[in-house]
Amino acid sequence: MQTARKNLRAFHPLIHCITNPISINQCANAILAVGARPMMAEHPAEVAEITETANALLLNLGNITDARMQSIRIASEAALKHGVATVLDAVGIACSTLRRNFVHTLLKQHTPQMIKGNASEICALYDAHYKSAGVDADAALDLRHTTRIAAALAQKYSTVILVSGKTDIITDGNTVLYIRNGTPQLTTVTGTGCMLGALCACYASVTDAVSAAKTACAVLGISGQLSETDSGSGSFMLHLMDKISTLTDEDINKHIRLEEMQIEEL
Repeated sequence: MQTARKNLRAFHPLIHCITNPISINQCANAILAVGARPMMAEHPAEVAEITETANALLLNLGNITDARMQSIRIASEAALKHGVATVLDAVGIACSTLRRNFVHTLLKQHTPQMIKGNASEICALYDAHYKSAGVDADAALDLRHTTRIAAALAQKYSTVILVSGKTDIITDGNTVLYIRNGTPQLTTVTGTGCMLGALCACYASVTDAVSAAKTACAVLGISGQLSETDSGSGSFMLHLMDKISTLTDEDINKHIRLEEMQIEEL
């Protein structure tokens, strides 16, 4: 994690994000806070050209539109052609047949280096009959069961799966990492899940997908813990952005709660 964070600040990679207007500002600021450069272009006529010059691509399905779907397809093709690291954030596929079908079509065209979602979204990607209400995860989903589903998807698509939640799950189909950092306050402001996807794209530009997901989860989760406040949601978001930009390796080493195992151990 230390090397990835150091390299990101040294190289200032360009991170092209096709994301939603609800969280676009938070994502751009999170990218700046860790030392990368955000580009939030989404017009279908320019996304291929911009993706070609980027060091990583984030595709976020939140607040989906016809134009954004077209841009995601075009940018995904460009990333595949030019070897640009790609993170797919499958926002809302558990509650939307449109988004679910779109993701499956997209994965036939280009498998990203990382697929991110909450437990419900990852279950929906695995099981065509699974549905949930809204974009929040079903709290009743079992951690070990979700882990097995994530590992099966990682093996199927030969990619890394990140399941975000109270316990973040990262797996390449063989190794499983649990990261138990964070705070309930992260759910009291909009966009923190999208910020995690943006941070994943940042670190994917300078390291492998498992290390990128691990670093992103640690940075956001620990920053959240250290930003807890009784002053309300607005103050929490302000403190969160401050802490993401000032988080030290010492903070991470002190607070990280990481467990690693092989899938056979579950």
